[in-house]
Amino acid sequence: MTFRLNPLYRLGAWGAAACMLAICAMVTLQVLLRCLDAVLVLVGASRLGYEISGVSEIASYLLVGATFLSLAYTFTHHAHIRVTLVIARLPAATRVWCEVACLAIALALSALLSWEVIGLIQESLDYGDVSAGLMAIPLWIPQTVLVVGLALLCLALLEALLTTLKQAVTAPSRYVAPATTTTSAVSDTFAG
Repeated sequence: MTFRLNPLYRLGAWGAAACMLAICAMVTLQVLLRCLDAVLVLVGASRLGYEISGVSEIASYLLVGATFLSLAYTFTHHAHIRVTLVIARLPAATRVWCEVACLAIALALSALLSWEVIGLIQESLDYGDVSAGLMAIPLWIPQTVLVVGLALLCLALLEALLTTLKQAVTAPSRYVAPATTTTSAVSDTFAG
């Protein structure tokens, strides 16, 4: 299956990768600063006491961003876990309609979740909600990342649904389910 909006999904994947790199950089910097303080104490000097406040809080928001921004990319590269124990044994004409039904349900649930998170963002803006940790991060910022990731997933699901529906109507007996990729294939496609 070819996705026309693949560059957009790849952009989401790059955003997810940037979130993961930011997590690694923050944690590494925090560890290095603590090691530097430990070395200074060992040689008899006073600690510098530098630290990044709220690392765990920021890292948790970045992890959520990485998870949601990568949803569409992993879906379009067939990297989500699919249980096809029953559907794989069905005739192609029946399988394609089961696939249409599953994609329609997934799209409806993703759209509903997107709508609810948009309502949550509006509520956060109305009440000026901020995080309860060390840093007062406005909650609409990480919630907006959720909506972007969910919107990308909805687009990918809609593309897959329309393509599968076209196959179901025109030539259901020739339907071949998308193959799942291995971990090395996913990393190869991300690089290209």
